Amino acid sequence: MLKIQDLRVNYGGIEAVKGISFEVPDGSIVTLIGANGAGKSTTLRTIAGLVKPTGGSILWNGEDITGKTPNAIVERGITLVPEGRRVFANLTVLENLKIGAYLRKDNLSNDIEHVYELFPRLKERSWQLAGTLSGGEQQMLAVGRALMSRPKVMMMDEPSLGLAPLVVKDIFSIIQTINQQGITVLLIEQNANMALHVADIGHVLETGRLTLSGSGQELLSNEAVKKAYLGT
Repeated sequence: MLKIQDLRVNYGGIEAVKGISFEVPDGSIVTLIGANGAGKSTTLRTIAGLVKPTGGSILWNGEDITGKTPNAIVERGITLVPEGRRVFANLTVLENLKIGAYLRKDNLSNDIEHVYELFPRLKERSWQLAGTLSGGEQQMLAVGRALMSRPKVMMMDEPSLGLAPLVVKDIFSIIQTINQQGITVLLIEQNANMALHVADIGHVLETGRLTLSGSGQELLSNEAVKKAYLGT
């Protein structure tokens, strides 16, 4: 479905992503793990059209979408749930959801109800300002907002960051549910243990390079991964 080939990205003369290649198969959960500054967020932002690559290509079902605008990427069914939630604090929950469907011209009511079924707390807070929600609720809203564009691939940047352990479990459960409903997930996470437990495929990114790849279970049992990322 999504194919990254020899992707390179420079930030101010520094090569943040150094020629990485990987695939995101249809229906899978793929995770990129690595330390801060490894290039994980840059990779997602480049796929989303927010950052222009300096080399390589991004293929979507065989079409080269390298360097296309964020709108063009969303139109093709690829959405990004950004790090830090980035909800519109002065708008209500419902208004935030509607913004997620800004490219659509059809009726949104069924999709809004679907989001509310996934996240009953958002329905309870439909008219509440997003800035007054808890961190976990804001993360649910960010995911719900992304779902409103009817994505085929949802990219998620550190969805568990700053959340309480119980809320983190909820978020990962929701990721699995979304995937079971037919949405492919590309996930980057510092919580490598949780990410690899839900992932079909995992890649380790270190200083802009992919150093290790395998199934989630293979990486969980890899001694180098255990030592570097799992604290065991």
